[in-house]
Amino acid sequence: MCSPGNSWRIRRRERRFIAVTALVREPIETHRQDDDPRQRARGRPRDEVARKRILEAALELVEELGFAAITTDAIAERAGASKATIYRWWPNKAAVLIEALREAVAQETPFPDTGSLREDVRIQLRDFIKLLTGRRGRLFKALVAAAQNDLELAATFRAVWMAPRRAVAKAGLERHRGRELKKDADLDLIMDALYGPLYFRLLAGHRSLTEKLADELADTVLEGIRKR
Repeated sequence: MCSPGNSWRIRRRERRFIAVTALVREPIETHRQDDDPRQRARGRPRDEVARKRILEAALELVEELGFAAITTDAIAERAGASKATIYRWWPNKAAVLIEALREAVAQETPFPDTGSLREDVRIQLRDFIKLLTGRRGRLFKALVAAAQNDLELAATFRAVWMAPRRAVAKAGLERHRGRELKKDADLDLIMDALYGPLYFRLLAGHRSLTEKLADELADTVLEGIRKR
Protein backbone atom coordinates (compact mmCIF):
# COMPACT_ATOMS: atom_id res chain seq x y z
CA MET A 1 0.00 0.00 0.00
CA CYS A 2 1.09 3.59 -0.66
CA SER A 3 1.75 5.86 2.30
CA PRO A 4 -0.47 9.00 2.62
CA GLY A 5 2.46 11.11 1.42
CA ASN A 6 3.05 8.93 -1.66
CA SER A 7 -0.67 8.82 -2.46
CA TRP A 8 -0.82 12.63 -2.42
CA ARG A 9 2.18 12.89 -4.75
CA ILE A 10 0.68 10.32 -7.16
CA ARG A 11 -2.66 12.18 -7.25
CA ARG A 12 -0.86 15.48 -7.85
CA ARG A 13 1.17 13.95 -10.72
CA GLU A 14 -2.02 12.50 -12.26
CA ARG A 15 -3.77 15.89 -12.12
CA ARG A 16 -0.82 17.61 -13.84
CA PHE A 17 -0.67 14.89 -16.52
CA ILE A 18 -4.41 15.31 -17.23
CA ALA A 19 -3.88 19.06 -17.61
CA VAL A 20 -1.09 18.50 -20.12
CA THR A 21 -3.00 15.92 -22.16
CA ALA A 22 -5.90 18.38 -22.33
CA LEU A 23 -3.52 20.73 -24.12
CA VAL A 24 -2.77 18.01 -26.67
CA ARG A 25 -6.44 17.56 -27.51
CA GLU A 26 -7.41 21.22 -27.80
CA PRO A 27 -7.25 22.94 -31.23
CA ILE A 28 -4.09 24.88 -32.12
CA GLU A 29 -6.00 28.16 -32.08
CA THR A 30 -6.49 27.90 -28.32
CA HIS A 31 -2.81 28.66 -27.84
CA ARG A 32 -3.23 31.95 -29.65
CA GLN A 33 -6.56 33.32 -28.44
CA ASP A 34 -5.51 34.32 -24.94
CA ASP A 35 -8.08 37.12 -24.76
CA ASP A 36 -11.06 34.75 -24.75
CA PRO A 37 -11.47 32.59 -21.63
CA ARG A 38 -13.79 30.25 -23.51
CA GLN A 39 -10.90 29.32 -25.81
CA ARG A 40 -8.60 28.20 -22.96
CA ALA A 41 -8.68 24.83 -21.29
CA ARG A 42 -7.57 26.23 -17.93
CA GLY A 43 -7.27 29.47 -15.99
CA ARG A 44 -8.29 33.04 -16.66
CA PRO A 45 -7.21 35.01 -19.80
CA ARG A 46 -3.51 35.81 -19.82
CA ASP A 47 -2.33 39.41 -19.64
CA GLU A 48 -0.15 39.78 -22.73
CA VAL A 49 2.47 42.00 -21.07
CA ALA A 50 2.90 39.60 -18.15
CA ARG A 51 2.93 36.64 -20.51
CA LYS A 52 5.75 38.09 -22.62
CA ARG A 53 7.70 38.98 -19.49
CA ILE A 54 7.45 35.40 -18.22
CA LEU A 55 8.46 33.89 -21.57
CA GLU A 56 11.43 36.25 -21.89
CA ALA A 57 12.54 35.42 -18.34
CA ALA A 58 12.29 31.70 -19.08
CA LEU A 59 14.49 32.00 -22.18
CA GLU A 60 17.06 34.15 -20.40
CA LEU A 61 17.33 31.71 -17.51
CA VAL A 62 17.58 28.57 -19.61
CA GLU A 63 20.34 30.14 -21.70
CA GLU A 64 22.20 31.07 -18.50
CA LEU A 65 21.65 27.92 -16.44
CA GLY A 66 20.41 25.12 -18.70
CA PHE A 67 17.08 23.27 -18.69
CA ALA A 68 17.72 20.99 -15.71
CA ALA A 69 18.68 23.85 -13.38
CA ILE A 70 15.64 26.02 -14.08
CA THR A 71 12.80 26.16 -11.55
CA THR A 72 9.38 27.75 -11.71
CA ASP A 73 10.39 29.87 -8.71
CA ALA A 74 13.37 31.25 -10.65
CA ILE A 75 11.19 32.11 -13.65
CA ALA A 76 8.65 33.85 -11.42
CA GLU A 77 11.33 35.86 -9.63
CA ARG A 78 13.04 36.96 -12.86
CA ALA A 79 9.70 37.92 -14.45
CA GLY A 80 8.36 39.70 -11.38
CA ALA A 81 5.34 37.40 -11.35
CA SER A 82 3.93 34.96 -8.84
CA LYS A 83 4.41 31.22 -9.17
CA ALA A 84 0.64 30.88 -8.90
CA THR A 85 0.26 33.00 -12.05
CA ILE A 86 2.63 30.73 -13.98
CA TYR A 87 0.82 27.56 -12.88
CA ARG A 88 -2.53 29.16 -13.74
CA TRP A 89 -1.37 29.64 -17.35
CA TRP A 90 1.01 26.70 -17.86
CA PRO A 91 0.92 23.17 -16.37
CA ASN A 92 4.68 22.96 -15.70
CA LYS A 93 8.02 24.68 -16.30
CA ALA A 94 8.59 22.70 -19.50
CA ALA A 95 5.44 24.20 -21.03
CA VAL A 96 6.73 27.71 -20.27
CA LEU A 97 10.15 26.99 -21.78
CA ILE A 98 8.80 25.25 -24.87
CA GLU A 99 6.29 28.03 -25.58
CA ALA A 100 9.04 30.63 -25.12
CA LEU A 101 11.28 28.74 -27.55
CA ARG A 102 8.45 28.24 -30.04
CA GLU A 103 7.55 31.92 -30.14
CA ALA A 104 11.17 33.01 -30.51
CA VAL A 105 11.66 30.53 -33.36
CA ALA A 106 8.39 31.56 -35.04
CA GLN A 107 9.65 35.14 -35.24
CA GLU A 108 13.14 34.17 -36.40
CA THR A 109 12.24 31.37 -38.83
CA PRO A 110 8.78 31.84 -40.38
CA PHE A 111 7.88 29.34 -43.09
CA PRO A 112 8.98 30.98 -46.39
CA ASP A 113 6.67 31.90 -49.26
CA THR A 114 8.96 32.32 -52.27
CA GLY A 115 6.55 30.85 -54.80
CA SER A 116 8.85 27.84 -55.26
CA LEU A 117 8.26 24.61 -53.33
CA ARG A 118 11.95 23.68 -53.37
CA GLU A 119 13.06 27.10 -52.17
CA ASP A 120 10.42 27.21 -49.43
CA VAL A 121 11.47 23.79 -48.12
CA ARG A 122 15.20 24.38 -48.55
CA ILE A 123 15.10 27.69 -46.66
CA GLN A 124 12.91 26.26 -43.91
CA LEU A 125 15.23 23.27 -43.38
CA ARG A 126 18.29 25.54 -43.35
CA ASP A 127 16.62 27.78 -40.76
CA PHE A 128 15.72 24.80 -38.58
CA ILE A 129 19.29 23.52 -38.75
CA LYS A 130 20.51 26.96 -37.65
CA LEU A 131 18.25 26.63 -34.60
CA LEU A 132 19.49 23.12 -33.81
CA THR A 133 23.15 24.05 -34.12
CA GLY A 134 22.84 27.46 -32.41
CA ARG A 135 22.77 28.47 -28.76
CA ARG A 136 19.15 27.35 -28.36
CA GLY A 137 19.89 23.97 -29.90
CA ARG A 138 21.15 22.65 -26.57
CA LEU A 139 17.81 23.44 -24.94
CA PHE A 140 15.91 21.84 -27.80
CA LYS A 141 18.03 18.68 -27.64
CA ALA A 142 17.63 18.48 -23.87
CA LEU A 143 13.84 18.76 -24.17
CA VAL A 144 13.57 16.11 -26.90
CA ALA A 145 15.88 13.73 -25.06
CA ALA A 146 14.13 14.17 -21.71
CA ALA A 147 10.72 13.65 -23.31
CA GLN A 148 11.66 10.07 -24.21
CA ASN A 149 11.41 9.05 -20.53
CA ASP A 150 8.88 11.57 -19.22
CA LEU A 151 5.25 11.17 -20.33
CA GLU A 152 4.22 14.59 -19.02
CA LEU A 153 7.07 16.35 -20.79
CA ALA A 154 6.43 14.37 -23.97
CA ALA A 155 2.77 15.42 -23.98
CA THR A 156 3.79 19.04 -23.36
CA PHE A 157 6.34 18.94 -26.17
CA ARG A 158 3.79 17.57 -28.64
CA ALA A 159 1.13 20.08 -27.64
CA VAL A 160 3.19 23.23 -27.26
CA TRP A 161 5.94 22.70 -29.87
CA MET A 162 5.08 20.04 -32.43
CA ALA A 163 1.39 20.71 -33.07
CA PRO A 164 1.72 24.48 -33.68
CA ARG A 165 4.97 24.14 -35.66
CA ARG A 166 3.56 21.36 -37.84
CA ALA A 167 0.42 23.46 -38.46
CA VAL A 168 2.60 26.29 -39.80
CA ALA A 169 4.66 23.95 -42.00
CA LYS A 170 1.53 22.20 -43.25
CA ALA A 171 -0.04 25.51 -44.26
CA GLY A 172 3.17 26.37 -46.12
CA LEU A 173 3.11 23.10 -48.04
CA GLU A 174 -0.63 23.37 -48.67
CA ARG A 175 0.00 26.43 -50.85
CA HIS A 176 1.70 24.15 -53.37
CA ARG A 177 -0.96 21.43 -53.48
CA GLY A 178 -2.19 20.94 -57.01
CA ARG A 179 0.70 23.02 -58.35
CA GLU A 180 4.07 21.49 -57.54
CA LEU A 181 2.54 18.90 -55.21
CA LYS A 182 0.01 16.25 -56.16
CA LYS A 183 -3.55 16.98 -55.06
CA ASP A 184 -3.59 13.83 -52.91
CA ALA A 185 -0.14 14.42 -51.36
CA ASP A 186 0.11 13.27 -47.73
CA LEU A 187 1.48 16.42 -46.09
CA ASP A 188 2.00 14.77 -42.70
CA LEU A 189 4.15 12.06 -44.28
CA ILE A 190 6.09 14.69 -46.23
CA MET A 191 6.83 16.61 -43.01
CA ASP A 192 7.99 13.42 -41.31
CA ALA A 193 10.32 12.69 -44.23
CA LEU A 194 11.74 16.22 -44.19
CA TYR A 195 12.19 16.79 -40.46
CA GLY A 196 12.71 13.22 -39.24
CA PRO A 197 16.35 12.98 -40.40
CA LEU A 198 17.15 16.25 -38.61
CA TYR A 199 15.77 15.01 -35.30
CA PHE A 200 17.62 11.72 -35.76
CA ARG A 201 20.97 13.40 -36.38
CA LEU A 202 20.37 15.77 -33.48
CA LEU A 203 19.83 12.93 -31.03
CA ALA A 204 22.13 10.26 -32.46
CA GLY A 205 24.93 12.65 -33.33
CA HIS A 206 26.36 10.25 -35.89
CA ARG A 207 26.62 12.91 -38.59
CA SER A 208 26.57 16.70 -38.61
CA LEU A 209 23.68 19.05 -39.36
CA THR A 210 24.69 21.30 -42.25
CA GLU A 211 23.18 23.52 -44.93
CA LYS A 212 24.32 20.95 -47.48
CA LEU A 213 22.16 18.38 -45.70
CA ALA A 214 19.17 20.73 -45.91
CA ASP A 215 19.61 21.14 -49.67
CA GLU A 216 20.14 17.42 -50.32
CA LEU A 217 17.20 16.46 -48.11
CA ALA A 218 14.90 18.92 -49.88
CA ASP A 219 15.92 17.56 -53.30
CA THR A 220 15.67 13.89 -52.26
CA VAL A 221 12.23 14.15 -50.66
CA LEU A 222 10.69 16.49 -53.20
CA GLU A 223 11.89 14.39 -56.12
CA GLY A 224 9.54 11.62 -55.06
CA ILE A 225 6.47 13.74 -54.39
CA ARG A 226 6.46 16.43 -57.06
CA LYS A 227 3.49 16.63 -59.37
CA ARG A 228 4.39 14.93 -62.66
